[in-house]
Amino acid sequence: MSETEQFTAEIPLELAGLRFDQALAELFPDFSRSKLQSWIKQGHVMLDGEAHNPKRKVLGGEQVILHAEIEMETDCEPEDIPLDILFEDEALLIVNKPAGLVVHPAAGHREGTLQNALLHHEPSLAGIARSGIVHRIDKDTSGLLMIAKTLKAHKSLVDQLQAREIDREYLALAQGYLTAGGTVDEPIGRHPTDRKRFAVREDGKPSVTHYRIEERLPGHTLLRAKLETGRTHQIRVHLAHIRHPLLGDPVYGGRLRLLPGGNQELGNVLRGFRRQALHAEKLGLEHPTTGEWCEWRVDMPQDFQCLLEALRQAA
Repeated sequence: MSETEQFTAEIPLELAGLRFDQALAELFPDFSRSKLQSWIKQGHVMLDGEAHNPKRKVLGGEQVILHAEIEMETDCEPEDIPLDILFEDEALLIVNKPAGLVVHPAAGHREGTLQNALLHHEPSLAGIARSGIVHRIDKDTSGLLMIAKTLKAHKSLVDQLQAREIDREYLALAQGYLTAGGTVDEPIGRHPTDRKRFAVREDGKPSVTHYRIEERLPGHTLLRAKLETGRTHQIRVHLAHIRHPLLGDPVYGGRLRLLPGGNQELGNVLRGFRRQALHAEKLGLEHPTTGEWCEWRVDMPQDFQCLLEALRQAA
């Protein structure tokens, strides 16, 4: 069972020279390359009003109309998992995801995910791609996520993400001392040898993270990071790239840097924080139905607060 949803977009000039299917993969990352190629061949994608071969090179500036067949979710079962809902109406759902909760089912995590919980909370989400989840945060990152409850809302939120109009701010505890805020503008792609990791690489996708200092702490700096793009692991990769990885990051954090002076109690707290110290604190967007600008903030979870308090006491 499926429904058809129409998406419109303009090929940005920076994608000029790519194949039609490659450009579509950049514009519509929620859909697989093979699915997009299939839709192109079936005539479901118009480029300036005409159907084209997937291998056609784009020039930039062309108008795209995609008629996507959204299939009902059949491989994700509803589960009665509590949700921390901050806002809900007929079009939009804002939730506070706890650290440890996987967003989408994947190999090794077929059950107990946010998507399972959403399908139990609102069964109609089965008719929307990924049950309405238009962006994600990592399993061990806490904080705000937005979910579209209708196809119209889904299109609006995806369009806002692509246009970089959604405001997303994170609190991130970086190792070491940063003297000032800044911007990391470095492309991100799959790690060349470890497919589970990402890395800064010349042929990666454009990725921009802005950060400013929120608080200076012993051996660490609490940052407020703002995403301009939304690549997988973006903040984690960018901070590791500038040699200030997130505390507790099991993938990009490297060896734990303990403070000089042998504060054993603080050392135990730092060792005991076994996830990346990252929290999606703020989310701002244009409501997909009313057009009103809406913002939400959510406090960091208890373990993150206790970590900061231990560092403050050691100051």
